[in-house]
Amino acid sequence: MKRISLVWQIVVGLVLGIFVGWYFNTHPLHQAWVSAEVLKPLGDIFIRMMKLVVVPIVLCCMVLGIAGGGDSKSFGRMGAKSLIYFFSITSLAIVWGLVLANVFQPGLGTDLSGMTHAAATLKMEPSKGVLVILQNIVPENIFVALSEGKLLSVLFFAVLFGLALNAVPGEKSKPVVMFLQGVSDAMFKVVGIIMAYAPVGVFGMIGATVSTFGFASLLPLLKLIGVVYFSLFAFAVLVLGGVCWLINENFVKVVKYFRHELILAFSSAASAAVMPQLMSKLENYGVPRRIVSFVVPVGYAFNLDGASIFLGVATIFIAQLYGIDLTLTQQALLVVTMVLTSKGAAGVPGFAIIILSATLASAGLPLDGVALIAGIFRIIDSGTTTLNVLGNAIAPMVIARWEETGGGPYQARTRQTRA
Repeated sequence: MKRISLVWQIVVGLVLGIFVGWYFNTHPLHQAWVSAEVLKPLGDIFIRMMKLVVVPIVLCCMVLGIAGGGDSKSFGRMGAKSLIYFFSITSLAIVWGLVLANVFQPGLGTDLSGMTHAAATLKMEPSKGVLVILQNIVPENIFVALSEGKLLSVLFFAVLFGLALNAVPGEKSKPVVMFLQGVSDAMFKVVGIIMAYAPVGVFGMIGATVSTFGFASLLPLLKLIGVVYFSLFAFAVLVLGGVCWLINENFVKVVKYFRHELILAFSSAASAAVMPQLMSKLENYGVPRRIVSFVVPVGYAFNLDGASIFLGVATIFIAQLYGIDLTLTQQALLVVTMVLTSKGAAGVPGFAIIILSATLASAGLPLDGVALIAGIFRIIDSGTTTLNVLGNAIAPMVIARWEETGGGPYQARTRQTRA
């Protein structure tokens, strides 16, 4: 009997989770116990296992991406190109979300009964300066940063350590590089073991969400959900599709190639859950390992297209809820604020809500609206996470094309993969 593929196992887990969640939501006698004691722990176990391996993989891959090539000048050029691309595409995503939210106005007509109507005064002052943000990135203790999963701090240390290894004589740096390569390879094997549990984890996460919130509670916010998903889909097709066209890639084939990772990202709402597989498949696609090892981990901190669109839509949504008219100047300042606050988001479920809260606080907008969005955010988060993953699948191809124009090894390997 042919073994069922992992992606279909995940789909089955997703469907069963929705059905079980709906049953306990409509039969609430044991709903609280089942959700808290069975379904949620099943999902949390999967997320914890993925978080267990993500930070070591990021550390090893980043160091190997810098020290493995042995060329600090090449790394600096690739790093600058990556950051230029990341900031450009995420800024465009924020503006995209703001524009579509202004066009469709999801916050108008939403019932705020039961919520606190806090008076809002607008103050466009950032809560933290750039130097304070940079200060918080620098870790006092790398082991503490690793244990707490502070992705930007880990990346900062990995960059310094990789550059230092490049400066050390080859006979001394080679054993360290080989050790890190062995750790990285072993971690990817661990991911393969963890992924066998993915269908159960997806079942638990979806089941807990549906059993707690049900479907009726979503009706007043369907417009917000619809605007967010339309914005995500349109951005993927028009913007990321346009990027693929510019680098001579077929967008439909790219989506089809990474469909398993996209389905898992949608089901788990955790981009960290697919990063190892994403990196492996990018290498199989033909993107050089040194580019994949650098661009993907950095992209998980800086290239959050879906989260950026959500920030734009949700901020305008909350402003409209409270009848606050934002001028073009104020929205332009919001873009700057969101570009800063959206960097460094961890690839775990729900982090965009924290970023949204920081954005609203810095702009002086009422935080009460976050509670309304938080109730249905799990549904929105599936879409934003999927676009985050798709954006980070395309980004290494962009950098590879930028780095190796004129028939370089990336193009040759890509032709071979397609064949």
